[in-house]
Amino acid sequence: MTEQQRYTVVSAHVGYEVRVYPAHLLAQVDAAGSFFEAGNRGFGPLIRYITASNISMTAPVIQAPRAEKTYTVSFVMPAGATRVPAPTDASVRTVEVPERRVAARRFSGGSNETRYQQNADALEAALARDGRAAMGPVYFARYDPPWKPGFLKRNEALVALA
Repeated sequence: MTEQQRYTVVSAHVGYEVRVYPAHLLAQVDAAGSFFEAGNRGFGPLIRYITASNISMTAPVIQAPRAEKTYTVSFVMPAGATRVPAPTDASVRTVEVPERRVAARRFSGGSNETRYQQNADALEAALARDGRAAMGPVYFARYDPPWKPGFLKRNEALVALA
């Protein structure tokens, strides 16, 4: 079973929940292309890094917009990891993320960019309705392998809160 990133649910609201994620490490790569092209391009260097470093795969895989047609794709390092081997691929970097408060909207479905955008818009609308301020753009978490049927897949739209 794949380890899932830990978090604590602080509160539940119509359309989202507020979570606190403890400090953690990410392995990241920037990739160009459409949302799904970038996700596929970013996955390769990251899987090679964790395989070569004997690091277990975890969930979710995170994808965040960086610039026009460029995304940052991230693997969450296993819980408790405070140091990991330095990447040998110059495109891969490791980043320490401090504890943070995040709004999350969970949804199911396969690789449909429209579905992702609809959930990002719904999350932003729910936060605006509740007077909550976001810090940065909405990003996405995918928990399941590509071969899992879409209706069973767990996806999330997330945004850091001020």
